[in-house]
Amino acid sequence: MGSNSGQLHIFFFPLMGHGHLIPTMDMAKLFAARGVKATIITTPRKVPLFSKTHGINIDIQIIKFPAVEAGLPEGCENIDSVTSLDMSHKFIKATKMLQQPLEQLLEEYQPSCLVADLFFPWATDVAAKFGIPRLVFGGTSFFSQSSQHSLQLYEPHKKVFSDSEPFVIPSFPGEIKLTRMQLPDFTLQEVETDFSKLLEEAMESEFTSYGVVVNSFYELEPAYADHYRKVLGIKAWHIGPVSLCNKDAEDKAQRGKEASIDEHECLKWLSTKKLNSVIYICFGSMPNFSDSQLFELAMGLEASEQQFIWVVRKGKNEKEEEDWLPKGFEERMEGKGLIIRGWAPQVLILDHEAVEGFVTHCGWNSTLEGVASGVPMVTWPMASEQFYNEKLITQVLKIGISVGAQQWTRVVDGIKREAIERAMRQILVGEEAARAKALGEMARRAVEEGGSSYSDLNALIEALRLHCP
Repeated sequence: MGSNSGQLHIFFFPLMGHGHLIPTMDMAKLFAARGVKATIITTPRKVPLFSKTHGINIDIQIIKFPAVEAGLPEGCENIDSVTSLDMSHKFIKATKMLQQPLEQLLEEYQPSCLVADLFFPWATDVAAKFGIPRLVFGGTSFFSQSSQHSLQLYEPHKKVFSDSEPFVIPSFPGEIKLTRMQLPDFTLQEVETDFSKLLEEAMESEFTSYGVVVNSFYELEPAYADHYRKVLGIKAWHIGPVSLCNKDAEDKAQRGKEASIDEHECLKWLSTKKLNSVIYICFGSMPNFSDSQLFELAMGLEASEQQFIWVVRKGKNEKEEEDWLPKGFEERMEGKGLIIRGWAPQVLILDHEAVEGFVTHCGWNSTLEGVASGVPMVTWPMASEQFYNEKLITQVLKIGISVGAQQWTRVVDGIKREAIERAMRQILVGEEAARAKALGEMARRAVEEGGSSYSDLNALIEALRLHCP
């Protein structure tokens, strides 16, 4: 198995969404830097995302949906555009159509290992058919993955009397409380749906596959890493934060989509600011804000009197009249605030010495990038597993302040300007900053030679070598 030279050859097969594609690219770079041949499998529209690897040799294999494309939903190559339950069912149907083309690639190349996204549970059987070990990549934390397993096993949300009554996650380190309102809509449905079935299969694949690769580091969540491996009994390796494989400014600037602002212009603006004086606001690629919520956010920002960089999803500036912006807001904020419409070079911004806080949706990539940069966070979870990540940030690590979001939602609304102003002011004066800085230093040590993630990656490569002579 593997190439004739005895070199390990790993296939990486990410889900078609930026939250999955970007860390997979970083992961492939990490393996390639250790002498492993890395190949990324992706759909035609996603190829440009993987074209900039700066001297690191990573192969790209294009996988196409079968010719029967009539029934595929618009945007099926991008989960970022999946906003409704109906669309997510169609998306699931589309991803299953990739099984046959994947089999053909595995048969042709016979790689040593397949690292496939959690949401491709069928990949375990496909890999086994060719005698290839499959590693699961879930794209989130030990904390989040463990809490989902506990919720699925014990169903504590079914034992409370109302949506707002807190319950403790059973058989789980720390007394972590959630409410039904904070759980995904598909978790609460009584009847089985395509998505709940997929989730069940995905979680089962963590046990049945060769193991799980986690974008985290041991010092960040030791109790939960131990729980995942020893109590749940899942074989796992932590190799993160994977974003730290991007050492120079060019690498950091070019992660993900083409930035909507020139990185030099962005850094030039930041360099005019005092040390630790700017708050960075960004909610990832998926959240959908109502115009009224964006208006409240702008008003809260202005009232807080803080300097800021605010990233607003493109699409919100397609109308000539931007109803969501208070009248004269940009004029009043000139020099004090920078609005980026579209995609921002996030890691580059977070690493800048002028940035002191991060308002985030608590997606795991953003959370870990914030941790690695040593900045405290204002947490504003919305969907996916973000409410779990918020608990880790605010309750366990104590490096963040909640804006007060209580409801899992597909359209963000309801957070008032006063709550936004309070959190923005508080994050700059609380003890969270010192704790965040210490964690940032731990993150960097973890990926250096001898660090916990560096060593775990070595252990994983060695295990694969023994498995695939």
